Amino acid sequence: MNKNDIVSPENIVYKKPELMNDTFMHYCPGCSHGVVHKLIAEVIKELGLEEKTIGIAPVGCAVFAYNYLDIDWVEAAHGRAPAVATAIKRLNPEKMVFTYQGDGDLAAIGTAETIHACNRGENIAIIFINNGIYGMTGGQMAPTTLPNMITSTTPRGRDVRMTGNPVKILDMLIHLDGVCFATRHSVHTAAAVKKAKKAIKHAFENSMAGKGTSIVEIVSTCNAGWKMTPVEANDWMVENMFPVYPLGDLKNV
Repeated sequence: MNKNDIVSPENIVYKKPELMNDTFMHYCPGCSHGVVHKLIAEVIKELGLEEKTIGIAPVGCAVFAYNYLDIDWVEAAHGRAPAVATAIKRLNPEKMVFTYQGDGDLAAIGTAETIHACNRGENIAIIFINNGIYGMTGGQMAPTTLPNMITSTTPRGRDVRMTGNPVKILDMLIHLDGVCFATRHSVHTAAAVKKAKKAIKHAFENSMAGKGTSIVEIVSTCNAGWKMTPVEANDWMVENMFPVYPLGDLKNV
């Protein structure tokens, strides 16, 4: 074993990806972000893109992604990650450029940037974490919040007559010609993790091949914001989130 090995109580040895540093993660126990970070680190290493990858960190729970992955990062203003990624990729077409965004960042304040980058077919990859809530700022309703879902700003549940229906952003983006790959996954089981990793790798390969915009949505939990244990949150996600945001490829050109 080496310093990057993690030993479980069952004496199972887990290998920490080489591109993940030793910074203590700020994410809540049970949060999906840490798993997705691990997958991104593994994919970058497997594709040999350690020196060619530039990540764009936005505002929200994902803002400190640059603390955990040992690659080049640029921090963007709230919602502006696709615009920043556009400039970086156009100036450095040989680089693999991706954004890492939550639903409040991508589907609320950043809706315009997301839609227009995808419509132009920018050769970037977008990793989209959808947990149906504003996690960092106190658990407020997000564009992706489900009908009747309780949040800090909808204590009686989201009323679609007042606030509208959940925004199914991927279902919208697949109609744009610039989008070459749009897929939805989760990381709640080992099998799901493998599928999510395969999707992230395909998105990164598309970026390098100049095929257009790829977006990988990860339907996730926010057990702290949902006021649940990690196990309860996973079960609630499967029962309530998956019917609204079904997993699988929506577009693959």
